[in-house]
Amino acid sequence: MDLPKAPKFRKLLGPSFILLGLGLGSGEIILWPYLSANYGLGIIWGAVLGISLQFFINMEIERFALVKGESIFVGFWRKFKLLPFWFIFSTFLGFGWPGIIASSAKIFSSIFGFENSSLLAIGLLILVGLILTLGPVLYKTVENFQKILIFFGVPSVFVLAILLARNSDWTALVNGIIGRGDGYVFLPVGIPLVTFLGALAFSGAGGNLNLAQSFYIKEKGYGMGKFSGKITSILTGKVEDISLYGEHFRITTENIKSFKQWWKLINLEHLIIFWFTGLITMLLLALLSYSTSYGQISPSGINFIFHEASQIASATFAFVGTFFLLLCGLMLFATQFTVMDATSRIMSENLLLIKENWKSQRLPKIYYSFLWLQIVFGIGVFLLGVTEPFVLLATQAAINAFAMFIHIGLTLWLNMTELKHQVRPSVFRIAMMLFAFVFFGFFSVKTLLQWF
Repeated sequence: MDLPKAPKFRKLLGPSFILLGLGLGSGEIILWPYLSANYGLGIIWGAVLGISLQFFINMEIERFALVKGESIFVGFWRKFKLLPFWFIFSTFLGFGWPGIIASSAKIFSSIFGFENSSLLAIGLLILVGLILTLGPVLYKTVENFQKILIFFGVPSVFVLAILLARNSDWTALVNGIIGRGDGYVFLPVGIPLVTFLGALAFSGAGGNLNLAQSFYIKEKGYGMGKFSGKITSILTGKVEDISLYGEHFRITTENIKSFKQWWKLINLEHLIIFWFTGLITMLLLALLSYSTSYGQISPSGINFIFHEASQIASATFAFVGTFFLLLCGLMLFATQFTVMDATSRIMSENLLLIKENWKSQRLPKIYYSFLWLQIVFGIGVFLLGVTEPFVLLATQAAINAFAMFIHIGLTLWLNMTELKHQVRPSVFRIAMMLFAFVFFGFFSVKTLLQWF
């Protein structure tokens, strides 16, 4: 089989919006601004490093799906039949805790005067389930949702940063990018390592969510993914033939030329949408938090966001502070929305790989079963009284950093052994993956030792 020709660049836009949306809520809005409010901008080098490493990690995941026309989980399963059990377990453990939607509900409750944010969080979880269940073509629903929010959200953050940040704040940001903080270099004394590790992991998607990129580029029709079907709604969608298993294209001069064109374009798409937009958003949100909160109060949990909004309102107009809160709440909701889609995809495909005798056409039903199982679990967490958003988020992020350490090594191993040598990663990209593997491994071990 031959590799399809690469289309125009504008037709490739999409998958990176989803991956960017996966990180906007937790890392960009909560963790890095929280650390900047408490410890200054000297730690922001971690955000730059984290999202830069994720660029290379994500591109190796995209490489496999582009060449094989199947998700990377199928490749892992071929290598080791028990890996699907790990991915179901680590995905549910890492993302079942509803910290993101709890944060969104707390913000909305503050805006609209709701006394019980847990009840609102339950309602928002159900709303997520309804949107994903009723959208005819799942991929398009998620992509369009994230595009709209990013097109409105990122420029708004940019304008607020320009209006509110002082020259000294911008200087602190530039110094922080190279690790120079207020009286420290790289890491201040007393910073919670688990929170810093979580922020590193969520400088982008984080955890097993990076691996979901192989689903999105497959359903977008990148490369050999053109020959696989899409997940559609079991209520409103047209049934499509879904194939879990792809195949390597024939190694010919023309196909290698097509691959190089695909590779150039998808790297550019991911660089502009995921890396550049994500980095700018993280830096500006951290700058806003620093300029409004650092040295003024000692924020705990996500309360720094409310202080930040109050300062924005004081410096501009009351409605601007409310708008900022609304934007944060919507971004967090959108992140939870996209996370539940990605995790349901991951767990459903891995279950199908375990149950080899099940047909691929069962995938939509399994997907929606996992989706609503997560919603029920989240509701149970809230009903049991576990409602503090930041505790849930920090724990969730640290678990996912360890999951990243595992899948980075697996991805590199897979691409170096399963792909033909003409389309394998270059020496530079191998080096970046090895560095990411060691980096996340080191911080994961340090955090585990700190816990125990």
